[in-house]
Amino acid sequence: MLKSPMPVCFYSLALIVATPTAANPDRHSHTESSTTVHYNSTKNSHSPKMAFAAPDKKGLKFVNRYIRNNDECLTVVRERSELPFRSIDSVLTRYRLPLELKYLAVIESELKPTAVSRVGAKGTWQLMRGTAHELGLKVNRQTDERKDLVKSTRAAAKYLRDLHHQFGDWLLVLAAYNGGPVPVIRAMHKAHSRNFWALQQYLPAESRMHVKKFIATVWYFERDNVKPQAQVTALVIARPAANESADQKFSRLMRESASALNSSNSLLEPAHPASEK
Repeated sequence: MLKSPMPVCFYSLALIVATPTAANPDRHSHTESSTTVHYNSTKNSHSPKMAFAAPDKKGLKFVNRYIRNNDECLTVVRERSELPFRSIDSVLTRYRLPLELKYLAVIESELKPTAVSRVGAKGTWQLMRGTAHELGLKVNRQTDERKDLVKSTRAAAKYLRDLHHQFGDWLLVLAAYNGGPVPVIRAMHKAHSRNFWALQQYLPAESRMHVKKFIATVWYFERDNVKPQAQVTALVIARPAANESADQKFSRLMRESASALNSSNSLLEPAHPASEK
């Protein structure tokens, strides 16, 4: 259960549920019925919105449980996140990537440049040596640029951009960032789907959890830092049930946000392709 209840109104940071559209018209389509969540921050109007399939019921339960179990650690990270986030936001903006991707660094390393994993991944973005070399970072006995926040963020941005070009879905990108593209491609073939929630059972457990941790972390960091969107008016809000659960509240708030979609087109500027090499 979330410790801080979310006010019932529409925000400049919009959680919008809408009928999904073909994100990649050149790719084969599927007939799954799902909704799409758009995270769109107005902190930087030049950054594209982040859209992905909404969590299923189990996914919502995981979000609540993860935040509850990790609230103390997430609070510590939040308290020292201002300077790292400022640098990361600058790089993500340059590469025209959603600013919410900075929260991937939270679950990768807790924003620690010196973090080292059990398999040798290092730095804020937990890049393996081989991947770091391919992305242009110097890794040798004298220098390890994986520990340089700005340089490693540039490398991670290139990798995330390339993965999004390949998969066209941010949840699949996050799974591929964790375990590589091959397991994601295999899962897509086995499930005959491009929807993370439909194919997650075919992914390695660590990659499944990685994606859900990201969703939970975005929710944790963004829920308390939003302001009412003054332009939105005449928003009809359903009366919550007296015994409404946390999952039901989350779903209700997203449904209510959908009713403001037509009044919020200015928030949903189309993303432009990255030009940075």
